[in-house]
Amino acid sequence: MTATISFGGSEFILAGEAALFWPAHSALLVADLHLEKASSYAMAGQFLPPYDSRATLEELASLSRKFGAQAIYCLGDNFHDDGGEERLEAAAASVLRRLTASHDWRWIVGNHDPGIAANWGGIVHEELCIDGIILRHEAEPRSNGPEISGHFHPKFRQQIRGRLVSRRCFVRSPQKLILPAFGALTGGLDADDPVISAACAGMALEAIVPAVGRALCFPLTALSTAR
Repeated sequence: MTATISFGGSEFILAGEAALFWPAHSALLVADLHLEKASSYAMAGQFLPPYDSRATLEELASLSRKFGAQAIYCLGDNFHDDGGEERLEAAAASVLRRLTASHDWRWIVGNHDPGIAANWGGIVHEELCIDGIILRHEAEPRSNGPEISGHFHPKFRQQIRGRLVSRRCFVRSPQKLILPAFGALTGGLDADDPVISAACAGMALEAIVPAVGRALCFPLTALSTAR
């Protein structure tokens, strides 16, 4: 059993905690892979487990198999920095090459990787427009049409029975749909943070939290007052 959401006149399936599957195009949509984040931090003397790229790409490959995806659209901050493509370790690079060779793979440029060169396959875009929906990295408040983006790594946080619950979530308004970060080592920003509200031009927002077989929807004004 899968959970679906509607946006921009299309139906999407919630794929795991941080991806969308677009049945009309047999496409997986993900944002903020931040590949080679661990190696970027290591160069600055902060050491993290060096398996983030492999874990991220293997999870993406698993979702592709599950949904039978023929295309994968990555909505920016694909690598943690512009040197990440060159540093990509061999096992992760092997997974990525297989994925780009077997899918219509599109890289959308992000603020972390403005010089992405598609060294491991795929095609680079500043943004894409498919069925009237703009796919870009960061929400554009002045854009009037429907758009899907990433960048903010939204998370749902709420006190439930005296315990703080934190989950990756999608943020939706009538014209914006923001994906959570897909990468293994990515943090998150509160879904009701004013920065996200401003990016969505102050429109009414809701957090969508994937659950088993359903999508849990929370008005973000209710989240603010429930703390």
